[in-house]
Amino acid sequence: MENAVEVRDLKKYFTSKKKKLFKKTEKSEFKAVDGVTFEIRKGEIFGLLGPNGAGKTTTIKMITGLLSPTAGSVYVNGLDVDRKPLEALKNLGTVLAGDRSIYWKLTARENLEYFAALYGCDKKEAKKRTNELLKKLGLEEKADELVEKYSTGMKQKVALGKALIPNAPVVLLDEPTLGLDPQSALNLRELILEIKNEGRTVLLTTHYMEEADFLCDRIAIIDGGKIIALDTPDKLKSSLDEIKSIKIELTSVTDKLINEIEALNGVKNVLSRYNSDNRSYEINIHHTNGSSLVQKILDCISKDNSKVLKVNVIEPSLEDVFINLTGKSLRE
Repeated sequence: MENAVEVRDLKKYFTSKKKKLFKKTEKSEFKAVDGVTFEIRKGEIFGLLGPNGAGKTTTIKMITGLLSPTAGSVYVNGLDVDRKPLEALKNLGTVLAGDRSIYWKLTARENLEYFAALYGCDKKEAKKRTNELLKKLGLEEKADELVEKYSTGMKQKVALGKALIPNAPVVLLDEPTLGLDPQSALNLRELILEIKNEGRTVLLTTHYMEEADFLCDRIAIIDGGKIIALDTPDKLKSSLDEIKSIKIELTSVTDKLINEIEALNGVKNVLSRYNSDNRSYEINIHHTNGSSLVQKILDCISKDNSKVLKVNVIEPSLEDVFINLTGKSLRE
């Protein structure tokens, strides 16, 4: 199968200078991306997952030509992004997270027609492409209202429309459902599957593991500037055959309790978080020591004067794979 995107030994180093009293200026180098290599096959949805500071955003910026690499190369449909940026990026439609890339004082129709003109469409073609996308995105009824009056989900649809205007064979979607309500997120996921069914390639980043599991054909996990795993969601999950997960909901959590659980034989990772919805704490424990470990954990909790609200022993999920590989959750 041909590749739509090729990332070869990509590196990005940042140098900072710090002046010290009565001393020379010291230089330090930070390796944001350190030898990343992967290929995205034509027609697949490829997920790139990583915690904050892992190098994901820097990698995306180099793929889209917003940053020049220190070393290595990126090819989009065989074109070198660094050497032939204009030609290469004609093959790429992009929606970047937190990027206010549409005009709120224009209507959805005006936005899409404007960007169609920027991509070189004549007036007739711009109107045709705009009408097609307004219908596809479910924006026909409110196409002539100002975007500033739209909900977050509708604004995100307009941003997606902007990325689809040029009919680019590769679409990069950076956190496309972030901040959306469940129904809007579901609608956008269905649109992403439609993009794939049209024969296009999608590069997706997301903080929602269920979304990655549902949409992606393959997933690369990046941490510390390096790719630490790359496979299909099912194969990544099957790699945790010996590792099980226990999720416990309780009234309180202390550092002492976490340390005691981490010290138990067979425990690999312990993560805790506060659930503001029901005002309780949740701890997620990855272990290799069977169900006998549950009682030892409950004993630790009892000594810590906390009350157990719920206990679940569950099969590994994609999020468990991520935690096992990186030692942290995706949203950290």
